[in-house]
Amino acid sequence: MSEIIIKNLSFSYNDGVDVIKDLSLSIEKGKYVSILGHNGSGKSTLARLIIGLLRKKSGEIYVRDLPLNKENLRKIRSEVAIVFQNPDNQFIGATVEDDIAFGLENHQVPHEEMQGIIDKLLSDVDMLNHAKKEPAMLSGGQKQRVAIAGVLATNPKILILDEATSMLDPKGKKDIAKLISKMREDNKELTIISITHDVEEAFLSDEIVVIDNGTIALQGKPEEVFKDRKRIEELGLAMPLVMDIKDQLKQEGINLKCENTLDSLAEALCQLK
Repeated sequence: MSEIIIKNLSFSYNDGVDVIKDLSLSIEKGKYVSILGHNGSGKSTLARLIIGLLRKKSGEIYVRDLPLNKENLRKIRSEVAIVFQNPDNQFIGATVEDDIAFGLENHQVPHEEMQGIIDKLLSDVDMLNHAKKEPAMLSGGQKQRVAIAGVLATNPKILILDEATSMLDPKGKKDIAKLISKMREDNKELTIISITHDVEEAFLSDEIVVIDNGTIALQGKPEEVFKDRKRIEELGLAMPLVMDIKDQLKQEGINLKCENTLDSLAEALCQLK
């Protein structure tokens, strides 16, 4: 079942030049999909079109079987949440728990039920001990986890992460990767769309869609997308570390027999000894 269906979508800003060009795409329910591309490829524009922050030039967008139009916009936005690159732009409350409470109030959650929900959400993102802190006192990774908890408070069916890890250090990125994994374990039906230029992050997803100049250049499972090094480099992208080392091992006569994971690499590196 497709959660999002895009048909022949085109979009241009004021200069009239199409940023998205006749793009068609289907995203299945419960999948973790990365929209990958270099800066200016159109991937963030696509995210904003899906949630109705931008108005399409032509084509069709369906979200959970509803056509994206003025009549359905409020319903669609109640089921789709987006986390942006800079979490500071999303904070409203004076403290971490106040910020999450704001989202619950907007969804008319009874006040007596709020604290239990807030505690669970903060526990899920490993931020319960920071509930009374001001958002400004948190690290970048902690801020993003709180931002994600805030949007999860609205119980979305689709979560869009728009370059949500691009400002984070390696530890922050690793924390968000773990959080995504946990969210998927807790809710098998949650559809996650990650807008990113980070190939390591994209490699962890179920499917990758590579956008180049507003069109789909590559699409498929991570190992399928990254099998053509030359094409990946032509698109201005790097190879994921796992695939890069795998290729180097292959040149040494060592072929991995299991999946493209760090564990399989460790096993293969032991063979070099």
